[in-house]
Amino acid sequence: MFIRANIIDRIRLPFRKDRELYASIYKILGFYPRRIRHYKLALQHSSAAASSPGHAGEHNERLEFLGDAVLESITSDILYHHFRRQREGFLTNTRSKIVQRETLNRLAEETGLVRLIHSEARAMSHNSNMGGNAFEAIVGAVYLDRGYDACKHFMRKRVLGELLNMDSVATEEVNFKSKLIEWCQKHHLHLEFRLISEKRDRKSSPVFTTRVVIEGIDGSTGQGYSKKESHQHAARATLADIKRNRPFVRSIFEAHEKRSHEA
Repeated sequence: MFIRANIIDRIRLPFRKDRELYASIYKILGFYPRRIRHYKLALQHSSAAASSPGHAGEHNERLEFLGDAVLESITSDILYHHFRRQREGFLTNTRSKIVQRETLNRLAEETGLVRLIHSEARAMSHNSNMGGNAFEAIVGAVYLDRGYDACKHFMRKRVLGELLNMDSVATEEVNFKSKLIEWCQKHHLHLEFRLISEKRDRKSSPVFTTRVVIEGIDGSTGQGYSKKESHQHAARATLADIKRNRPFVRSIFEAHEKRSHEA
């Protein structure tokens, strides 16, 4: 399907208005866009949206939202069929390593995507996650342009086939608790891992439930067969909240500011 379509699109390329952008996106995806407007929007950072001729106010955050959901779904699908004997916890952790911000930032660098992002220079220097955000937006653009199967083809063949090794990623140890601690230290925030309950499952094994609390604001909870494991799961879920839940992050910094004034 993609081979035949690419031959036709390559013939049309010299007549395209944005042929350089078409060619650049082809190098990233392995196939040509059909509706280039989706990809232009995916590469438009909010810092440059106001000054973009004819596209004032348009930027890639909505596509980023869509791409994030599509990326998680496709990665789950691929991992489910690749690791046929592994349990849910293993698959969840492996997926987290693939879709985490650091990995997406690296993929944006390695594919050359960061060089296509339209943003103000100051925003680029201050936003270390701009590449990863644009990567999610590009996935959203592919989904709108060519559908789920094209996104899956890109992830399986280009990303997980050439840039990332699923088996290697699965064995990498990611310390989510350390990442959360580093984030809180960077912003001078008070962090607590609060043990909520300690119960036993059907096999009489202890199960711990921990809640993350930042500046007195409740974060997510996590369960595990040890306190350490419950801390990791709670930290991973809270990092996901920090990434996606802006009201949660805002409430943390408001609480921090209030505490600073009272001190």
